[in-house]
Amino acid sequence: MVNITIDGRQVTVPANSTVLDAARDMGINIPTLCYLKDINKTGACRMCLVEVEGIRNLQTACTFPVRDGLVVKTNTKRVRDARRDNLQLILSNHHRDCLSCFRNGSCELQALCDDMGLSELDFEAPKELKPVDMLSHSIVRDPNKCILCGRCVAVCNKVQEVGILAFTNRGVETEVAPAFATSMADAPCIYCGQCVNVCPVAALREKTDIEKVWEVLEDETKHVVVQVAPAVRAALGEMFGNPIGTRVTGKMFTALKMLGFQKVFDTNFAADLTIMEEGTELLGRIKNGGTLPMITSCSPGWIRYVEHFYPELLDHVSSCKSPQQMMGAVLKSYYAEKNNIAPENMIVVSVMPCIAKKTESAKEEMKNVHGTRDVDIVLTTRELGKMIKEARIEFNDLQDSNPDEFFGDYTGAAVIFGATGGVMEAAIRTVADIVSGQELEDIEYTAVRGLEGIKEAAVKIGDLEVKVAVAHGTANAGKLMDLVRDGKADYHFIEIMGCSGGCVTGGGQPHVDSRTKEKVNVKLERAKALYTEDKLRDKRKSHHNESVKRLYEEYLGKPNGHKAHELLHTHYKKRELF
Repeated sequence: MVNITIDGRQVTVPANSTVLDAARDMGINIPTLCYLKDINKTGACRMCLVEVEGIRNLQTACTFPVRDGLVVKTNTKRVRDARRDNLQLILSNHHRDCLSCFRNGSCELQALCDDMGLSELDFEAPKELKPVDMLSHSIVRDPNKCILCGRCVAVCNKVQEVGILAFTNRGVETEVAPAFATSMADAPCIYCGQCVNVCPVAALREKTDIEKVWEVLEDETKHVVVQVAPAVRAALGEMFGNPIGTRVTGKMFTALKMLGFQKVFDTNFAADLTIMEEGTELLGRIKNGGTLPMITSCSPGWIRYVEHFYPELLDHVSSCKSPQQMMGAVLKSYYAEKNNIAPENMIVVSVMPCIAKKTESAKEEMKNVHGTRDVDIVLTTRELGKMIKEARIEFNDLQDSNPDEFFGDYTGAAVIFGATGGVMEAAIRTVADIVSGQELEDIEYTAVRGLEGIKEAAVKIGDLEVKVAVAHGTANAGKLMDLVRDGKADYHFIEIMGCSGGCVTGGGQPHVDSRTKEKVNVKLERAKALYTEDKLRDKRKSHHNESVKRLYEEYLGKPNGHKAHELLHTHYKKRELF
């Protein structure tokens, strides 16, 4: 510990702190744009400048280490003027179409201008608009709005370890892009969207499909249904000022009905269905000498990662489609037949916490026998929030309601799919009952919960000891894949989620500014909402879902049977890095 003085106040802080750490612990919020705690400390934006006694030049607080006797001033006229000048320099080269910008109201640059009282610029830099990369199904990259903070580069390289983003060119031509000026559509991007989540502006955002949805909702020739993923209910409320982790399940369903969807379903139904298929597939591999460990296939970001970076291990991945795609497949077959609807006249809209879902739904292998896509349009949680606002619906005043029957039925096991470890726990709940032939009472497998990067557990089920592992974030996935490749992964089953924390912090979830992330554990709070809903459900095991049972009896036959494979399973293929 060392003793320092900040703005006339003496304080004792850990010796490995920076001035920024110390100041914020004291309640002094030094502004930043490039800083991400434990990820990006470069001083690039120059917004955190402070005066340090004995040093002539102003210093960046995010990189300046404390030392005993240090004296710092954070709010002198010289500091305020320097910060304002740097902010103006950033704005002078920024495409300032704020009123029509996708991040209007959630932009950290915009908020900083307001905090600092900056209403007009003293100078303007000459600029020529650069092309906007809109070629991918998931991500839009707009170099005209990039402030070169480096957050996206840091997350892509240090957290996800995918490494497709970097600073390219020099001087005024510098921009953040994939190598060789490649489009995001052609780079080995996994579309996890973590770069989008940390971008303080709108230089990176999802490719919006809001207008497509409005269009089909007004098309009287189309039967438009919507499904909504488990993690959406744990975050949508934040779009309307609710605290992080507020569960808004009932209001969410009411809002979707008010938007005009003819049926409102829950992807949780398909999560239960996934467990029936995936659990049966796992048991089949264990009993019949199949490829082990088997790895979950619910996360499209993870699937793109393994297709690009570990294609030699694709046999380990479950052949199950994700719950989103399973739901689309049964809606355009069983549901369509039951209601005498031609699949080509039916539109399935998904609301997902994930922007990789947009690319997943567009894959050729996700088309059905009628030649249409299982899922037609994918919205993010953010896009749904914007639609609700656009429709002038007072979300917080809504009464709770339930999804429509049958495809809105789900168990507690399905809800926890949205948190890291949730798919594994849901699978164990069902597999344990099947193997033991009993209805086990102890169903909370806490060993696979939590935010540790890689978790391991051994679950004793009758005479069978099932060894499992859980990883979230592709950096952790890579570590497990290296073990699998080297023959050192002594597991039966592995769950991998492409995003750190799982779907609750997917690339399509509401933006949370960097300062709030330091105060609130977003992953934990949103996950709590899902585990709470799990406990509130009367049935908490996927094989207890009566509607799923009926689907098998009336249409699919048995799990992993011929009809189920035709509709609910898929294949993967090697994808080139460049």
